[in-house]
Amino acid sequence: MKTRLKINAFLVAGSLAATLWAGTALAADVVLRALMEDVPETKIIEGLLPEFEAETGIKVEFEKVGYGDMHDKLVTQLVSGESQYNLLSVDFLWAGEFPAGGWLEDLKPYAEKSGFDTSPIIPSMLDLLGRTDEAMPIMPMYNYSMGLIYRTDLLENPDLAAKFEAAAGKKLEAPATLDDYVAVAKFMKAQAGINGAAMQGQRGDPNSMEFSNYLFAAGGDYFGKDGAIVLNSDEGKKALTLYADMISNAAQTGALSATLDDTMRLMCAGESFSMVTYWWMLPQIDNAEACPKVAGKVSISVMPGGHGESGGWGWGIPKNIPDDQKEAAWTFISWVQSKDVSVKRALQGHAPVRSDVFSDSAVLAKYPFYAKAGDIVAAGKSFPIFTYSPQYEDLLGTQISLAASGDATVEAALEASAKGLKDLMAK
Repeated sequence: MKTRLKINAFLVAGSLAATLWAGTALAADVVLRALMEDVPETKIIEGLLPEFEAETGIKVEFEKVGYGDMHDKLVTQLVSGESQYNLLSVDFLWAGEFPAGGWLEDLKPYAEKSGFDTSPIIPSMLDLLGRTDEAMPIMPMYNYSMGLIYRTDLLENPDLAAKFEAAAGKKLEAPATLDDYVAVAKFMKAQAGINGAAMQGQRGDPNSMEFSNYLFAAGGDYFGKDGAIVLNSDEGKKALTLYADMISNAAQTGALSATLDDTMRLMCAGESFSMVTYWWMLPQIDNAEACPKVAGKVSISVMPGGHGESGGWGWGIPKNIPDDQKEAAWTFISWVQSKDVSVKRALQGHAPVRSDVFSDSAVLAKYPFYAKAGDIVAAGKSFPIFTYSPQYEDLLGTQISLAASGDATVEAALEASAKGLKDLMAK
């Protein structure tokens, strides 16, 4: 559809007028193309695209792929003469690399010129994606802080409760610590005829993100307050020891090659007691039509131990595209991240980056668990973010996999992981 964008076309509704681009008219026939991860969040936004096209005349096309295919495809375009993707979906793990490469437009002038109010955006999300006092390279899209999804019906089963209390000397209940979680998951595997945990142990992004939850839950971290690397600590050793124990004695067969999609299928099919995952997966699992075997039987909590891994995706605009496409891209970004559209997304399970959406009455009325989700986001800690974060994911994931399979000791794996982090940060 030809664009019919003039400044007066934007001044149509109060909320829309505050967010849409108020600059010069865009050239005709702009089509925005974005490479998107094939996850529920993308599908939610995709369902709203006809509204955006009807309001602005700008057509948006999503190319959906698995996460593992995204980074290299994007970089290939960003270093070329002109990117075929003129709207970018950026993982926080690339938030060091992409700005450092000089590949992204600074969005701060776009926000200021259009009057887009960034104050409701959760500051930690802006900071996660590289915001400084001088620049805003990436606009937060959604968060993927991680917590624990678990089966409440199994915890309430009287036979299982009796067996657990007889064996452990305490009540069967939602775990409060990492040790508790491992004990309950192993019990479920042994006594309930079900996987204790659906685990995404594939080396790289899946297992490095999953392990980070164990690290933070055990009281460990990647860096100390002084910036020194502290991964190879007693807490780190405990975390990796328990992670390997879970892979061997609580997880599904083949966990070392499993991804997020695999864990989702297991949980939805009622074949697992729990999964450490992104909190926004709960609406998809607690859905009577999509997952009838577990809907109404699941809950979510902060990662046992008090902290889980936090992350997020954001929108960017590549430098190597024409100006009219940049303006069209900002028009979309400011529209999709406006409160009205964010609320529409949240009512379908979106993981908000705006504080006013987490507290919206309609959202809380439909999804009361968003109150817990807010706690998960607040307690989240970050994976190391720097120019070589993707490479470190692979390095760390390899060492985690070696330890979990018994091909390396926990001590050796952590020592190699800490040294690898130090070496990459020194490049």
